[in-house]
Amino acid sequence: MEINPDRPDHKLPYRGAWLWIGPEMIHLMELPNPDPAESSKRPEHGGRDRHFCIGMASLDALAEKLDKAGITYTRSMSGRPAIFFRDPDANCLECVELAPWR
Repeated sequence: MEINPDRPDHKLPYRGAWLWIGPEMIHLMELPNPDPAESSKRPEHGGRDRHFCIGMASLDALAEKLDKAGITYTRSMSGRPAIFFRDPDANCLECVELAPWR
């Protein structure tokens, strides 16, 4: 991902980065984590916890990579095509399968 050089680092009281994802941008902020890092103290299903979501064309390749890496994930409880998993700091990520839209 390309870093957006327009982030006003000198005006912000925390470290971070603005990253370009095609025409979209994600802001990463390095802040103290208000949540317990221990996964056992967080909801088992990431959809019941704070998370962010990214769209992708297909979940099959992601599920295969998560399985190979031994990373636990859950599928959406609503039945829509989505997978929730945690990073090493117990932050939850949701990946949802979307029809092409751009």
